[in-house]
Amino acid sequence: MTHPLSTQPAPRHTPLSAEEMARGEANFAPLVAQELVANGRFRVSADTQEMVEPFQAVARRVGEMLQRPVVSYANGRYIVIAFGQEEASGLIGRGAHASQE
Repeated sequence: MTHPLSTQPAPRHTPLSAEEMARGEANFAPLVAQELVANGRFRVSADTQEMVEPFQAVARRVGEMLQRPVVSYANGRYIVIAFGQEEASGLIGRGAHASQE
């Protein structure tokens, strides 16, 4: 017999170690870079700050890899990583990130 959702305990997330975070960042960066080059953006579900922060680090790494400005925008449900725009005064900055609520 299934239980109603209200009586089931909330799932617990085990925090990643620093080593796991570093490996994840290193492994995701080439994938995100490939997606940016092919489609101009990468979007992934990120509904907690624990999910946003690693992808912001990936965005910074991708900007360094591609030698282009890369930005990330989080809205509480998704994080979007895309190429940044150039301003008249120069580049916005590699790996810049903004949060939109």
